[in-house]
Amino acid sequence: MTSNIKRTIVVTGGSKGIGRAICAAFAAPGAGIYFNFNSPQTTGKETADLIRKSGGIPRGIRVNVASDTQVTDFFKTIIDETGRIDVLVNNAGITKDGLMLRMKEQSWDDVINVNLKGTFLCIRSAARTMIKQRHGRIINITSIAGVAGNPGQANYAASKAGIIGLTKTAARELASRNITVNAIAPGFIKTDMTTELSEKVESDIISQIPLGRAGTPEDIAETAVFLASDNADYITGQVIHVNGGMYI
Repeated sequence: MTSNIKRTIVVTGGSKGIGRAICAAFAAPGAGIYFNFNSPQTTGKETADLIRKSGGIPRGIRVNVASDTQVTDFFKTIIDETGRIDVLVNNAGITKDGLMLRMKEQSWDDVINVNLKGTFLCIRSAARTMIKQRHGRIINITSIAGVAGNPGQANYAASKAGIIGLTKTAARELASRNITVNAIAPGFIKTDMTTELSEKVESDIISQIPLGRAGTPEDIAETAVFLASDNADYITGQVIHVNGGMYI
């Protein structure tokens, strides 16, 4: 057990974008930040460096969150090394876009398995420890697509809508053990994924946002930090929309 870790934070999909910002926001002296990644091209070094810069203790591990065995082993490692899980942020997700009538079954299965099944598997593993502690904070990253839909993203929107239902059910099941479960629904956030859009497409999207700008990964990260704080003790089963007014 790593004795100098006083608080254990677990962030899935923490190697880039929103996940990296969440890891950095939680980083502090005495905080052990465990994060996963799955891409063969990823090492997690940039995230680990940001965590260390703020005094946190990083631990990046390659894990496929759609694999029950790998998720179980991931959380066993965390418990063996720290003995606790204080916060779980389920951020890992993928997209495989395409119009519904042309979407291949494999594209549907891959997105549902990572985004929705992965969130379920991580909640199940973390909750077992949180129940024993009689305390915990679970935060699931859903999407504006999960509440408003989005053409060309039937698989992604369905997975993110499923996360909302999962969040509400988990909140009801775990509340008696002092575990809160909430979701954050980002709108249009500037990440590596959105840099692939043309200037015109990005401009058209931003024109639909009342606040007149894209969000940043830090906007989502600070919301996660709040939901994990003592100030959010009486908030559970909620979907917090962080979208600049794009969906009201």
